[in-house]
Amino acid sequence: MPVRKSEAAWEGTLKEGSGTMRLASGLYEGPYTFSSRFEEAAGTNPEELIGAAHAGCFSMFLAALLTDKGYTPGRIFTTAAVHLGAGPQIKKIVLDCEAEVPGVGEAEFQELAEAAKAGCPVSKALAAVPEIVLRAKLVA
Repeated sequence: MPVRKSEAAWEGTLKEGSGTMRLASGLYEGPYTFSSRFEEAAGTNPEELIGAAHAGCFSMFLAALLTDKGYTPGRIFTTAAVHLGAGPQIKKIVLDCEAEVPGVGEAEFQELAEAAKAGCPVSKALAAVPEIVLRAKLVA
């Protein structure tokens, strides 16, 4: 299996400094600051990138589980809201998923969605997060 890398550079103090986060693939590079992380300023932050990774991993894992059961997923759309609390610590992640999966029943879909939440590699890596909530919806 390949090793994936990303990088970050930071210059200056916590509150006055700034940095850049970059994916090794070159497909993303963006600035981050104290304000973009702990307030509402422009720029990215580690939690936003963790959310993107979690949503992407969950969606792929759910697709794999559905495929293994003989279903052909149409579209799986997932958002991840990462809640940063005091400490600072990631206190909660809410995964909202809407999936188009012809032929699957609601109960089986919910079971597979929960299995994807528990089994995707990013969920496993985030095991220290006190609460990961899944709201999965089957859509036509």
